[in-house]
Amino acid sequence: MTETRSTCPYCGVGCGVIIQSQADQITGVRGDPDHPANFGRLCTKGATLALSASSAVTQQTRLLHPMQRLRRRDAAQRVSWDSALGFASDSFARIIRTHGPDAVGFYISGQLLTEDYYVFNKLAKGLIGTNNIDSNSRLCMSSAVAGYKQTLGADAPPTCYDDVKHAQCIFIVGSNTATAHPILFRRIEDAKAANPALKIIFCDPRRTDTAEIADLYLPILPGTDVSLFNGMLHIMLWEGWLDTAYIAAHTSGFEALKTTVRDYTPELVADTCGIKKEDLLTAARLFATSAATLSLYCQGLNQSSSGTAKNAALINLHLATAQIGKPGAGPFSLTGQPNAMGGREVGGMANLLSAHRDLANPEHRAEVAALWGVPSVPEKPGKTAVEMFQAAADGEIKALWIACTNPAQSMPDQALVRRALERAELVIVQEAFATTATCDYADLLLPATTWGEKTGTVSNSERRISRVRPAVAAPGETRHDWSIAVAFAQRLEALLPGPGLRLPPFGGRSKTEAPVKSLFNYPTAEAVWNEHRESTRGRDLDITGMSYALLEEAPQQWPLKEGDAAGKVRLYEDGIFPTPDGKARFVNTVYRPVAEPREPRFPFSLTTGRLRDQWHGMSRTGTLGRLFGHVAEPALQMNAQDMARRLLKEGDLVHVTS
Repeated sequence: MTETRSTCPYCGVGCGVIIQSQADQITGVRGDPDHPANFGRLCTKGATLALSASSAVTQQTRLLHPMQRLRRRDAAQRVSWDSALGFASDSFARIIRTHGPDAVGFYISGQLLTEDYYVFNKLAKGLIGTNNIDSNSRLCMSSAVAGYKQTLGADAPPTCYDDVKHAQCIFIVGSNTATAHPILFRRIEDAKAANPALKIIFCDPRRTDTAEIADLYLPILPGTDVSLFNGMLHIMLWEGWLDTAYIAAHTSGFEALKTTVRDYTPELVADTCGIKKEDLLTAARLFATSAATLSLYCQGLNQSSSGTAKNAALINLHLATAQIGKPGAGPFSLTGQPNAMGGREVGGMANLLSAHRDLANPEHRAEVAALWGVPSVPEKPGKTAVEMFQAAADGEIKALWIACTNPAQSMPDQALVRRALERAELVIVQEAFATTATCDYADLLLPATTWGEKTGTVSNSERRISRVRPAVAAPGETRHDWSIAVAFAQRLEALLPGPGLRLPPFGGRSKTEAPVKSLFNYPTAEAVWNEHRESTRGRDLDITGMSYALLEEAPQQWPLKEGDAAGKVRLYEDGIFPTPDGKARFVNTVYRPVAEPREPRFPFSLTTGRLRDQWHGMSRTGTLGRLFGHVAEPALQMNAQDMARRLLKEGDLVHVTS
């Protein structure tokens, strides 16, 4: 038996695992006792990874060979890699010559590795010349990105998991941590057991399992978070619980916010949020007067029409009370997917560039173009996830390349998504599992490796980068995601007059011309990693000191500059922020009710949450019967009084419409 250290492919906690294998079969998985994210613990999903990777499951669900359809809805036929990549590159080149580079789009995933993300980002922005590349992380983490950048100046959680044991007050809001991040929740339970004086506030419209550990539960009405946070700040102002010295020395913009929150009286906020005024006062007191307050938040704040405002309003509370830059304190955004943060680090979204650079900044664009060896990168923001599918449905985007995600099941507005997939001239799906709904719409299916077979890196919620290592050989004809993108890019380069399809004319290079040096000369994943490292030099997430060799020894937190012995555990301990004046910025957040007016036909708000034992669209976890033991089927939860009024009983079938 062989043992291989790797990282769990599920949530953003980033637990270390030890994979046991014999020959080409994964036979067992246990937690890595030396990994600083989990110290050997695993949740039910992680503990059953070996079962979902078994040969019986793999043969039933895996995509093992390139497949092509001559017509939509026909059965896909097996083709060679040479034929598949030739078809893909010829089709992309034809569409771009005819309609321009913005006629294509890439929809990728927070479950890709950082190296995969990097190559796709360079392919779109550096070679093709379009910013039409976005990730399913757009749906969950873009609000956290914007909130951090607006207030602290950079997309960087300033905290770490160890802060849980140093906190005197933990404010969990918009996160069912017990279900969505179980191993982190175990650490919260440990901290509470070791320090009974630790106070935990839990804020969520649903009374989930996380509420059981709370000293104070705030069951706010959906969408009223900004009102709650502004109301807490109003009380802190009134009671004199602010750190005025910190505000003066390390922040700007407080006066405008101060004027706004004067109107958020306890009576008004309690009524808006549907909570008791006494509970609002208690929450404000615990947050402000604790020696160290740590906020943990996730999709309840992020997946929202006002998600950025919710994030910023919560961070305002930390800045106003100096609850940041010290052990046990700070605003901690919990990442949903295993590598959503790695995707942000390489700029794998429609409005970002490598190493937290801004697309709108001409100096940043020039830096990336110089690194990549291209004349320029496009300045026009690309289509975001939902916009990309709208553009495909409208006929504006002709070709979609989808990797490691399943929009035909998981995107909002399924009618629009499926219309987009039907109308697009070309849909390429790069996927490990043949059973996803999106595969049914693909003209070309490209088989990718998955967990247990891949090599590369991921970044977890606390800025910690861990190695992902292969325990078994790639099955069938599967290839690593980064290498598929590289092979396609090299083919596409051969059809161009020079780097960048956006440069006219869009004619092909004659066979007699000397070949141009490839922009995608990556023999290994490590070669991709090293270019990514160089792109971070001098940036807030500088990882120039983080080689694969160092990561072989142990996972590391960024920033970790060349010459440094270790990464930074916490950020902003010196009170200096990555803004032009070195000060954090208060955002003048204003509460806006949800867009949908309440009317007699639609008296309720619907809010969704994770299932503890399942992951996303269940293409992996849904193959295991034992993972249906906790929740066997979809269920709707309602307030008991609302159920009684409608004569509903536990276990009844209901029909919901909106």
